[in-house]
Amino acid sequence: MKRFGTGPVVAAAVLGLFVLVAVLGPVLVPYDSVATRVGDRLLAPGSTASDGSFALLGTDQNGRDVLAQVIAGSRVSLLVGISVVVAGVLVGLVLGLLAGYYGGWLDTIISRLGDMQLAFPSILLAILLAGALGPSLTNVIVALAVTRWVIFARVVRGSALTTKGREFVESARVMGASDLRILAHYILPSCVQPLLVAATVQVGLTMVAEAALSFLGLGVPVDQASWGSTIANGRDYLASAWWIAAVPGIALTLVVICVGVLGDAARDESDPAKEVVAR
Repeated sequence: MKRFGTGPVVAAAVLGLFVLVAVLGPVLVPYDSVATRVGDRLLAPGSTASDGSFALLGTDQNGRDVLAQVIAGSRVSLLVGISVVVAGVLVGLVLGLLAGYYGGWLDTIISRLGDMQLAFPSILLAILLAGALGPSLTNVIVALAVTRWVIFARVVRGSALTTKGREFVESARVMGASDLRILAHYILPSCVQPLLVAATVQVGLTMVAEAALSFLGLGVPVDQASWGSTIANGRDYLASAWWIAAVPGIALTLVVICVGVLGDAARDESDPAKEVVAR
């Protein structure tokens, strides 16, 4: 029986708590994340606001509750991370299957297109697209999905190239199975496990990319809270109000580390060499 170590279990628990807070955040903390209160500017963590509410993590330079901003930002990060990975997986899966199974000129076109994109830094491409599309949650998802599809396409293409020459695929082809049936019933199952491992890793990287775009003012609009925009708002107050930038920064770091730990665990569990050694 496969068993995970303590690290992945703790990481899964932390991520589960993060998801729970993101989903139930407005119920847990009924404060508006973008409501400004000038009289409550730069309150330290644990202070009491002028209306009697408790600012557990303090307030920023506009009197906005930092805890409410972190919770609202977690919803944005979760939505962007999952949406970008799902969109990238769908596009990469289709293109990777076509390139790996049919090969020839189709493989050449898809592979060269991916090579050209990989030659350009993904964060710069995301900045270019986000700047052209404008600040919007949908535009952020589109911009980041464009930078991610090639990663999944290469993973699927490699699995398809390995599987299409196997005996059971050749037998299905001899028996008259159509290309669509072979792709769906024989090639696709072999791509699922490596694709899931790659997707797990990319969730954390996507969250970092979204925070970077929001930090630069190219992410979500100013009327929506985001970890990146909150960090950007607190960069001028690191000496006097460190909690504005530190709290969302710690939250982002913790989530990305936990996602990385789970991605490494999934990769180790799917490593064929591990099965050979176990035998």
